[in-house]
Amino acid sequence: MFRPVLLACALATACASTPPPSRPVATAQDAALAKRIDTAIERAIAEQQVVGMVVLIARDGEIVYHRAAGFADREAKRPVREDTVFRLASMSKPIVSATALALVDQGKLSLDDPVAKWLPEFRPHLADGSEPTITVRHLITHTSGLTYKFLEPADGPYHKADVSDGLGEPGLAMDVNLRRLASAPLLHAPGTAWQYSLSIDVLGAVVARAGGASLPDVVARLVTGPLKMTDTTFTPTDRDRVAWPYAAGKPPVRMTEPYDLSMGPMGTLRFSPARIFDPASFPSGGAGMAGTASDYLKFTEAIRRGGAPILKPETARAMAQNQIGNLDVPFLGPGGRFGFGFGIAGEPKPGGRLGGSFGWGGAYGTGFWADPTSRLSVVIFTNVAGDTPVGDQIEQAIYAP
Repeated sequence: MFRPVLLACALATACASTPPPSRPVATAQDAALAKRIDTAIERAIAEQQVVGMVVLIARDGEIVYHRAAGFADREAKRPVREDTVFRLASMSKPIVSATALALVDQGKLSLDDPVAKWLPEFRPHLADGSEPTITVRHLITHTSGLTYKFLEPADGPYHKADVSDGLGEPGLAMDVNLRRLASAPLLHAPGTAWQYSLSIDVLGAVVARAGGASLPDVVARLVTGPLKMTDTTFTPTDRDRVAWPYAAGKPPVRMTEPYDLSMGPMGTLRFSPARIFDPASFPSGGAGMAGTASDYLKFTEAIRRGGAPILKPETARAMAQNQIGNLDVPFLGPGGRFGFGFGIAGEPKPGGRLGGSFGWGGAYGTGFWADPTSRLSVVIFTNVAGDTPVGDQIEQAIYAP
């Protein structure tokens, strides 16, 4: 589902774990689990896959593994700590999706509302010039017909309209980006195909209108505040705790401002490390948040355990259930589907998570999943964008017999 990327430590002290858990390892099973994950982390460091990372695992709501390793800033020799703040990129999407669903629970928003009810100015057309109805449901399931600029050719309509993917272009206002986005043709009629897209950026604008405040304020009121996710926000205030981003390589490359990263056949993604500190940048619901691994574990566990205190139980269940019928989600593997904000695993992975697990990742190198069958929640945060095997290696360590 995601393959976060990380790098080697230059100093042994920075590679050390954070202090041991506050309680002793409860079982031999947990001790064996910890040993396997430690081995995977140390392998990633030795092979220069990683710069820094935090791994947290909870079973039945109890933390059974936690470790911080490597550097938050390699050049400054600043080590990662468990309270290090990472750019979440697309891991913002589940949080903003949950915020929209909290408004649905309150009766302030409907999944079947036309987007134009809340954003009258946002009226994209199909290639034939017709204007279809896009609903909130289409946005939250990525079936709206929108896409991302980095997923199209360099001469595509999003490039011509200078649409922002939400990771670059600091200082750009939301209304400007929505206007640019609406000027490009939809790829398909809403509801007819799944396509990863800027849908959650548009959903963020809907949430702000329906919630009667800025997107950051509505998210704080309905999700991060009730869950006491005190370090998860659109604009971090303590820069000294924010990890510097890197791009995959051996060793990983320190990102400059801006930084263009080739995503292979998917295209080129533009990053702006400074964007998250610029108050003039629009709050991207799809890519604009930052936070800690421990905060994200609170969110993951809240959904896995039934939604309290942010969602009704039936709403939390719906987030993690297929909401797109038989539409394909190609990069999730055979049988993979999408819920309200999460990818859902189809067929079990050999040596990995079980079918029905749900989760997502972020382009800056973060990822998570929850496995209802095994009663596990796993958060892996790194500060390297790109593709490395460390996520798969940790997954295999978790599910080893």
